[in-house]
Amino acid sequence: MFDKLKAVEARFEEVGKLLSDPDVVSDNEQFKKLMKEHKELSPLVEKFREYVAAKNAEEEAKELLSEGGLDKDFKELVEEELLEAKANQETISEELKVLLLPKDPNDDKNVIVEIRGGAGGEEAALFAGSLMRMYSMYAESKRWKVDIVNANETGLGGYKEVSFMIEGEGAYSRFKYESGVHRVQRVPETETSGRIHTSTVTVAVLPEAEDVEIEINPADLQIDTFRSSGAGGQHINKTESAIRITHLPTGVVVECQDERSQFKNKEKAMKVLRSRLYEAEQAKQAEAIASDRKSQVGTGDRSERIRTYNFPQGRVTDHRIGLTLYKIEQMLNGDLDEMVDALITYYRAEMLKSEE
Repeated sequence: MFDKLKAVEARFEEVGKLLSDPDVVSDNEQFKKLMKEHKELSPLVEKFREYVAAKNAEEEAKELLSEGGLDKDFKELVEEELLEAKANQETISEELKVLLLPKDPNDDKNVIVEIRGGAGGEEAALFAGSLMRMYSMYAESKRWKVDIVNANETGLGGYKEVSFMIEGEGAYSRFKYESGVHRVQRVPETETSGRIHTSTVTVAVLPEAEDVEIEINPADLQIDTFRSSGAGGQHINKTESAIRITHLPTGVVVECQDERSQFKNKEKAMKVLRSRLYEAEQAKQAEAIASDRKSQVGTGDRSERIRTYNFPQGRVTDHRIGLTLYKIEQMLNGDLDEMVDALITYYRAEMLKSEE
């Protein structure tokens, strides 16, 4: 492990020198690429240097103790420093193992979140609205931008389906564990007997794909225009600004009607289409590489029930990691960090096990 870390440190220093090279500075694309690499290597190199400092402190303390002739108080002080240095090395070593885990190349990307009401009719649509609000508030707490792509509203203010983009560095790293089936248990407002209903909502989280990652042949696209419509089918726009794009080879259909401009709707729809095709390609590759693994991190299996929101008990349970938090209101108001941090810790631990 430490030979690898020395090589990483050498590369970090090499990149640092390249970034001050006038030829590199004048090449915008290369400079941007090296800046990104420097930023990614920085936490690992800093942690490695902490380890080296702790190792040197241990060697110095051992050397002092081996010389002998120390007075009692000074000897006790050196022995304490020796124990502290050893403990620091153990802690930092574990942190280095985590930092050395393969990084998800999508982690820093923007995301497209698609929410669809499942079983439960209007109640599912209302909860889809609650999840939309929860994710929007969470994104805003991170100062990330939320931009609706498409929304199919119901008469009571819920969503049959809604898709939106979240733009911000690291958005995918925090949202990628949300893909799957979310179950809600509560008494609907329309229920007179007080009976608890169970409904489901499906969430898909897609990393935004760059143009260079997915090439789309314009000849493979069927593009239709139609009038934007709101709840109850009422036309909110008299011009045909809404866009529907069908990718003929795969049958993937994307709609966007949030903007009044046909051009902007087409631009947003293409982003969603590119991301869906990218996700499908990634899933195919992951299946081929790890078909023998029962659990795959970040594949976004939409058929898996991942979480239950139980209103009568005020709890949220994530079934993948067996974590229950009794803070349903806070979570639905965008306080997701405790749940997200627990998921990240769990999957990192799983990855460490598989690396051993």
